[in-house]
Amino acid sequence: MAKLSLFERRRRRVRTALRARAGGKPRLSVHRTGRHIYAQIIDDAAGKTVAAASTLGGSVSGANVDAAAEVGKQIAEAAKKAGVTTVVFDRGGFLFHGRVKALADAAREGGLEF
Repeated sequence: MAKLSLFERRRRRVRTALRARAGGKPRLSVHRTGRHIYAQIIDDAAGKTVAAASTLGGSVSGANVDAAAEVGKQIAEAAKKAGVTTVVFDRGGFLFHGRVKALADAAREGGLEF
């Protein structure tokens, strides 16, 4: 078996722990690149994306902490429209600081519970 990168090992560890704690709740998945940040709420039982928000082509642009906070607010609004109030936070292999933390904090302020 090929050796996994540190990012991939962290991602698998986080995802495995989430499965144990999720209890059927949808998952708020975050992905960030150098230019953008993406968030989506996924219902793993149905295999469907319930809500999504990103800095791509929207009112928000850039890849800074302010843009991430705005995406967090947007995903919270989209989740409310879809009837989702509680989620589990899936940071993937990303560390919980900076843009990922700003998105999570803004989503909590927007009414999502996790």
